[in-house]
Amino acid sequence: MTEELGAGLISVGWMGRLHSHAYRAVRRHYDDVPRARLVIAADPDAGGRAHAEDALGYAETTADYRDVLAHPDVDVVSICAPNFLHREIALAAIEAGKPFWIEKPVGRGSAESRDVARAAETAGLITAVGFNYRHAPAIAHARELVRQGALGTITNVRVALLADYSADPLGALTWRFRQEQSGTGVLGDLASHGADLAQFVVGRIASVSALTETFITRRPLPTAGAASHFSRGGDDDPTGEVENEDYAAALLRFDGGAVGTLETSRVAIGPHAEYRLEVYGTAGSLRWDFQRLNELQIADDTSGYRTVMARPGFGDFSRFQPGAGTSMGFDDLKVIEAALFLRSVAQQRQLAPSTADAWAAAEVVDAAVRSAQTRAWADVVSVSGRTTFDS
Repeated sequence: MTEELGAGLISVGWMGRLHSHAYRAVRRHYDDVPRARLVIAADPDAGGRAHAEDALGYAETTADYRDVLAHPDVDVVSICAPNFLHREIALAAIEAGKPFWIEKPVGRGSAESRDVARAAETAGLITAVGFNYRHAPAIAHARELVRQGALGTITNVRVALLADYSADPLGALTWRFRQEQSGTGVLGDLASHGADLAQFVVGRIASVSALTETFITRRPLPTAGAASHFSRGGDDDPTGEVENEDYAAALLRFDGGAVGTLETSRVAIGPHAEYRLEVYGTAGSLRWDFQRLNELQIADDTSGYRTVMARPGFGDFSRFQPGAGTSMGFDDLKVIEAALFLRSVAQQRQLAPSTADAWAAAEVVDAAVRSAQTRAWADVVSVSGRTTFDS
């Protein structure tokens, strides 16, 4: 087994820092995965570069992401830049022959996601995508129950991703609210997670009937340096138009015959990160909520639900905790993701969620956009390449 892989980082924001922490934590939880050595980080902001060196431990920093891809000691790359740079940087990484771990969405819609997925497939390059919720040990157990038939024939599915990160009308009009820079709004940001989660547990979504709405139509123009979900303007600041959706809801039909719903909002007042998956079958059902990610509710008879705590035997739980009741957290899911990526590269097998998986989720999102525009059902385009949700 390769003992060590040199890692490069592109963009030192919250997610870039989380990737870096995950790389370092892999060595504490996995003895069968190569170590990641933090070689070089790129960020146009001097403060980000200083943090990468002083706090994260990168040996070098640069303002130009191309220096990361050209560095001879970089074996793998984390791409954590904003959405509008994903296609450009991913294609450059493929051209450089560097396996990469990229956050979703991989592109501003299915066309850009398809370009990246097909280029990676043609190059035979290992990739990984930040679908972290599928790595929760409770979800691993839920998938086993569904795929082994423990719930009988799956009849219906409910996915809901409700958040409040943009509920403040004074939240700044950052790139996330601009079509040219972000593409879709909450569909690409949260519904792509929901589509992946549903497909990972149940199977491919075949068609959708959707509607979308923008409830906060204008926001304060951002000041210099405002980039995050939580950047805020003032009451008297000039405003601009929000160009993508705050809310979306869709009816779903799955290849296997199940039906379902997907609802998502970035402006819901109350839930902070209520990301729920419910699966119902002829012999039982299950429920999971990210806000209680270590718990799975299971009903396999008419007496109702029992709560099952994540434990050894559920996914990678035992890599982190010795027994049920001792909780894992969000950052741990990114460590699992990092380990899958590094193992995939070392073994040259696509074990991590791939850019083809991201393309598949993007096709669900694009079908929802088409359906909302035409007010009719829209078929989800099938994808090619190394998807892992159906393996």
